[in-house]
Amino acid sequence: MKLINIGFGNMVNAQKLVAMVSPESAPIKRIVQDARDSGRLIDATYGRRTRAVLITDSDHVVLSAIQPETVANRLTDTIEGELEETEVEDE
Repeated sequence: MKLINIGFGNMVNAQKLVAMVSPESAPIKRIVQDARDSGRLIDATYGRRTRAVLITDSDHVVLSAIQPETVANRLTDTIEGELEETEVEDE
């Protein structure tokens, strides 16, 4: 299980992520509100402005105060590190 830091020491399982999106559009705002109403919303913003909405395969919605690009870069770094570990083990 690989964890990604989504800000303020909060982590999300990288293998469970389905999408990372900006919270600006109306459809995403509806997804966030529906998750809030049904108890599937996890707010990891610590009161700051929501900059990324992460959607998991279990239909949970996670709010983060860091940009989606930053989360994506951390995910990419995690995957690349995992591949490097695999290559070292194979040698």
